[in-house]
Amino acid sequence: MNIKPGDIYEDCAYHPCLCVGATEHDVWGVSLIDGSQPRSCDIQSCGVRLLSVAEAWQIKMSGPNDPDVLASIPSAGRWWR
Repeated sequence: MNIKPGDIYEDCAYHPCLCVGATEHDVWGVSLIDGSQPRSCDIQSCGVRLLSVAEAWQIKMSGPNDPDVLASIPSAGRWWR
């Protein structure tokens, strides 16, 4: 996966993040949900994926798209409520 600074990615906690740095194996950035940082993930093992601006906004407002993922996030961690 080719992630570079300025891209938006979904981290392993399902936060859309603005990438501020990346190597061949790792990516780190700032959460577009709560501003937390650094949001660091291993590109191969964390399930990182690139997002469009529209996808990032949808996740911020309604939570992750996958119903199984949505159900797996505890109530206290649901930023969209």
